[in-house]
Order: sequence, then structure tokens, then C-alpha cells
Amino acid sequence: MNHLTVIQTYRLARDAHADQFDKIGVPYIEHIEAVAEGLAPFGTDLERAGLLHDIIEDTDWTAEALVDAGVPEHVVDIVKAVTNEPGVPYEEKIRRITSSREATLVKIADNAHNSRPDRAAQLPEDKRQRLAEKYSNARNALWPAVSPQDVEMIISIVNPALKRELREKSHLLWA
Repeated sequence: MNHLTVIQTYRLARDAHADQFDKIGVPYIEHIEAVAEGLAPFGTDLERAGLLHDIIEDTDWTAEALVDAGVPEHVVDIVKAVTNEPGVPYEEKIRRITSSREATLVKIADNAHNSRPDRAAQLPEDKRQRLAEKYSNARNALWPAVSPQDVEMIISIVNPALKRELREKSHLLWA
């Protein structure tokens, strides 16, 4: 079977999320693009996983349909690993994700984009504080699951504002 290229995967994601907007009213594809861009240095499989990381959770697409459409099964497995499951607490999801390096990298890129100061500034104060704490706690579990170089690569692309946090936490996370 021929697998979808990155460009074809992008088109699939763009069409699937066409009518969706994020928490601040921006077309959802911009989030998808940012996550994929942060994963591009790790190869096409992770870039495709970044493009599709929310597709099962936020659209009518299923894992089986993605495979049938030509997405490599390995990529679909990464997407499934980062997909929310009803009734599973966020903290448990993060622990599950950290058992896979590739899923962890996807979630780090997702977390980094969701944590951008320019995006957070557009949220109401109570929501901004709640999400900042949630994302910071997730980073405490996600970052040590991969190398500091991997984390730095992603945040340098997706959210350079996290570099300071990375420097401050490095001695604690990778000691």
C-alpha cells in the first residue's frame, strides 16, 4: 500500500479540521501546523503524527479510516496514544503517553503550542491560570521521558518562551 506523503497528510488534516477553531478563535489548522513543524526535525512519521494528533479526538475520523486512507499504521498508533479517552483523567493520559518516546514528543509539541504566551494572553484570567498549571504539570512528566536535546529542539521551534523553564528545571528533571 502507498502511504500518504506529508503534504497529503496535511491536506487530510486541513480538510478534517476545516470548520474548527481553537480556544482563542483561530482556525484550528494553525495549531496542527505548529505541532507538526516542531516535530519535522524528527522525521516524516512524527511530522504526520503531529498533523493528525487531534483528528481522532476532534473529528469523525477513526484509526481504521486513517489506515484505510493510507496513513502508516505506526503513525496511527502514535495518534491513538495521544488521543483522549472518555473517563481517563488527564494525568493518567500523560503517564500513558510517556511510555512511548514518539507519543511523548508529539505531546511535548502540542503542550508547547498550547502554552505559548501570546495565545494564553487571549484567554480569560481564570482559564489562563488553570491551563498554565495543567500544562506545567504535564511538562514535569513529559520532559524527563525524552532527552533534554529533544525537548529543546521542539520548544525552540514551537514555543521559545519555554527555554527559560527548561533551563531552570534541567537539573531537577535529568539529574
